[in-house]
Amino acid sequence: MKNPNRYMEYAVEYACALLAIDSPTGYTKEAADYVLDAFEKLGIPARRTVKGGILADLGGQDDRDALFLEAHIDTLGGMVSEILGSGRLRIVPLGGLPAPVVETENCRVVTKFSGVYGGTFQLENASLHVNGQLRETVRTYENMEVVLDENASSKEDVEKLGIGVGDIVCFDPRTVVTESGYIKSRFLDDKLSAGILLGFARYLKEENITPSRRLYVHMTIYEEVGHGGSASVPEGVTEVLSVDMGCVGKGLQCTEHQVSICAKDSGGPYSYDFVRKLIEAAADFSGVFVLALDNDEAGRKAAENLSAMIQEAGFPFSVADLCGGCKDENEFLVMDRAGFSFACLEAYETAQAAAGKAEKALAAL
Repeated sequence: MKNPNRYMEYAVEYACALLAIDSPTGYTKEAADYVLDAFEKLGIPARRTVKGGILADLGGQDDRDALFLEAHIDTLGGMVSEILGSGRLRIVPLGGLPAPVVETENCRVVTKFSGVYGGTFQLENASLHVNGQLRETVRTYENMEVVLDENASSKEDVEKLGIGVGDIVCFDPRTVVTESGYIKSRFLDDKLSAGILLGFARYLKEENITPSRRLYVHMTIYEEVGHGGSASVPEGVTEVLSVDMGCVGKGLQCTEHQVSICAKDSGGPYSYDFVRKLIEAAADFSGVFVLALDNDEAGRKAAENLSAMIQEAGFPFSVADLCGGCKDENEFLVMDRAGFSFACLEAYETAQAAAGKAEKALAAL
């Protein structure tokens, strides 16, 4: 693999393309079309399921012990529930979207037959200059409304536009990929995971890799309302791995820089044995040390001291230069994200080789 970082870049490209496609749960055909087309362009067999999701076959040797990978491409959103006499719209949420989270957000109303109209979701009587209770008002879907970007001041005006009850309301994702490599957007749950699985599929295809187990990818479209994940499971599947958002918050162990392995959700615990397998796989992947410090005298001295300590403790490790000629790793990351990622991968492979040598030495004792 001459440039493994490109598959990460592909994953980000796929994710950003999906984020640009509105797909609140119940309105997902365009996003599903994109995913199906992406698999077909890679030459990977894929089809649309009866439920509307996309099922792809990545191949593999053992089709009696197949692994089912899943992500979802539906998002949270809204639906028009009432056209008010003021020409504004009352909406209800699709999925568990709290009303305050999207206050003042730009949105699009997708009609069934008359195109798409822009608007803003805001509190009734939204001006602080007029509404003295603005700060204290509890935001709910009963006191918030969509203000259309149209000259509509009555129910009749809105109906003439072709807007009706049951039309879909899509909120702006506001996707940004920063120079330092962070992705900020609504609906990373779960379009980032979908992008990752598409990038993984491309990696297997372009590198001519045949997994030891048959692999399937299922992109579902009703996850935000709680169904669809167990549909269309091919014969021979023995385990299902759902790739979704990882919760970050008070009382939880993970951060935005980690993969979260979930042991349970509100419905109950996941397979204890499968969770153990995932933890063991993560431990195998991260069981070596890569020592990388700043590119200055203090950094070099610290690396020397830490190397002695780690070696004395008996852990396999390697010393890596992740500064790329810059003063520290962060400066290198900002200047050349692809170069930094490639340097990290090389450092990891070097550390893995060091771990292999250590295992052989122990086996010889």
